[in-house]
Amino acid sequence: MRIVPAHEAACEDIAAVFGTRGAAAECQCQRYRLARGEAFGNTPVAERAQRLREQTACGDASASTTSGLIAYLDDEPCGWCAVAPRPAYGGLVRNANQTAWRGRSEDRDDASVWAVTCLLTRVGMRGRGVARALAAASVGFARERGARRLEAYPITVAQATWGEEHPGPLQVYLDAGFTVVHRPSKRRAVVSIDL
Repeated sequence: MRIVPAHEAACEDIAAVFGTRGAAAECQCQRYRLARGEAFGNTPVAERAQRLREQTACGDASASTTSGLIAYLDDEPCGWCAVAPRPAYGGLVRNANQTAWRGRSEDRDDASVWAVTCLLTRVGMRGRGVARALAAASVGFARERGARRLEAYPITVAQATWGEEHPGPLQVYLDAGFTVVHRPSKRRAVVSIDL
């Protein structure tokens, strides 16, 4: 398996991972990226896909910033990890009702704290350790870019509802060295690793 920053991947490879049907294709990793006042349901999928291309700088190996990682298995794009400074996820940090914030008091706009908000394995490639590899790679990716801490918000139950599984399962993060720092609900944990 090979994992690269998203700007080193072709835009077509990222599109292949997201597919054309289902929650990932609909979201385009924009649920937490929309600007204040933007409604997810009022933002067309084509616009979400365009925003993802801009955020990743896909196909632009000279880009100085990128948001995410792409995994390849035998040169076939197979996975995506959304990882960026936590303030980049406005929908996550602005909403005090987000499960991730229940019982926590800290500076949500601290750019030295990075977040993994999505782990996606392409249909047909599941069960091959893609999510585990991406979670592990996110640690080095964030560290190399100056993060002091990386956190994620995994699901903790075996049976997730539609769209709820996007951050990945808890065990994937534990295997990558993260520890549970908060349990805001029975279905969700907050995990982090100091860098």
